[in-house]
Amino acid sequence: MTDNSAPKPGTPKPGAPRPGAPKPGAAKPTAAKPSAPKPSAPAAVHPPVVTPPSDPSLFGRVDEDGTAWVKTADGERQIGSWQAGDAAEGLAHFGRRYDDLATEVTLLEARLTSGTGDARKTRTAAVALAQSLPTAAVIGDIDALSRRLDAVIAESEEAAEAAKAEREHEREEHTHRKEELAAEAEQIGAESTQWKAAGDRLREILDEWKTIRGVDRKLDDALWKRYSKAREAFNRRRGAHFAELDRERAAAKARKEELCEQAEALQSSTDWGPTAAEFRDLLAEWKAAGRAPREADDALWKRFKAAQDVFFGARNAAASERDAEFEGNATAKEELLGSVHIDPAKDLDGARAALRDLQEKWDEIGKVPREKMHDLEGRLHAIEKKVRDAADSQWRRTDPEAMARAAQFRERVAQFEEQAAKATAAGKTKDAEKALAQAQQWREWADAAEGAVNDR
Repeated sequence: MTDNSAPKPGTPKPGAPRPGAPKPGAAKPTAAKPSAPKPSAPAAVHPPVVTPPSDPSLFGRVDEDGTAWVKTADGERQIGSWQAGDAAEGLAHFGRRYDDLATEVTLLEARLTSGTGDARKTRTAAVALAQSLPTAAVIGDIDALSRRLDAVIAESEEAAEAAKAEREHEREEHTHRKEELAAEAEQIGAESTQWKAAGDRLREILDEWKTIRGVDRKLDDALWKRYSKAREAFNRRRGAHFAELDRERAAAKARKEELCEQAEALQSSTDWGPTAAEFRDLLAEWKAAGRAPREADDALWKRFKAAQDVFFGARNAAASERDAEFEGNATAKEELLGSVHIDPAKDLDGARAALRDLQEKWDEIGKVPREKMHDLEGRLHAIEKKVRDAADSQWRRTDPEAMARAAQFRERVAQFEEQAAKATAAGKTKDAEKALAQAQQWREWADAAEGAVNDR
């Protein structure tokens, strides 16, 4: 057997699916126009043509001498010679070669329909098959294959354009996203003081950055430099902040150590009031000193508080002892008040002596609880007032100055009466009347002075 045309490389082996040419009178397949390209998928194409195995007798023949012919729209064309058997076997052989070629076309159609392949490579393969048809050593509906390949070529061009547009759209979106991330990183690097959250966000930006592909390399490098510069600026500011914080904490540690020493020096003091005030001042300084490193700060606070506890524990114990003593004093004073009976109206001097004795014993007993002080002191003051009022009343009744003034007034009365008597003896009636009037005035004053003393 001689064959003018060898199978093309990549032709499927015999036994693969062999879609054939349409039967005579069937509608010829036409290329469907793809739909408008979508941003996320290549253009859609019509479903691939799938037919039963072809009948080569409809599209060619093998002569008795083995010459093989194929019929096309341009007429018959000799495709080779068959010498390995009879004409029927030769016709079947060239028919199978046609089916293999049709299978390749079907695969290209399926690849284009699914959108899984590279549309440009699909077009290149379709063009190569179309160019091989005029010399292909096959018997079948070559015109139908040609039309199908023309449709694949046309639609693959549109799919390639759609894929290109999609890639460009994605490139723009990815570029825009990286610009947003770079701008956000720059804002964080220049302004943020939320060190933990901002550092986490910069790492998240980096993780997202690594997933974004397809940006123009030159622009991508420029955007990366912006992000990297912003991250470095943030790290410098954060490092400076924590370095300053370390210095402040070291200074706070030194100051708190001094405060601990001062507190420990005061913890044994029994000068309760002033020492308590000093501890309050030390606590205020402690709060103003700021935080030392955590472990040191906790240990120093335990030292400071232990010194406080020693002092205030001792003060509280002393206060409890004092309170117990004051309660006993209050009981003693109540008993003292109950045992004293003072009546200045009957015996003022005795009342005065009893009051002095009461006051001496009162002072000897000492202090009482604050809540009982007012009542007890009030009862003592009532006794003191009673004796004092009695003494004042007696003094007013025996006031020597008041008695002297009354005597002087009586002397003046006697002097004016004497003058009146002399004037009358001398016949000076008017002088006598005037002297008597003055004597009467002084008599009234004397009566008033004596009355004031007696009323007391």
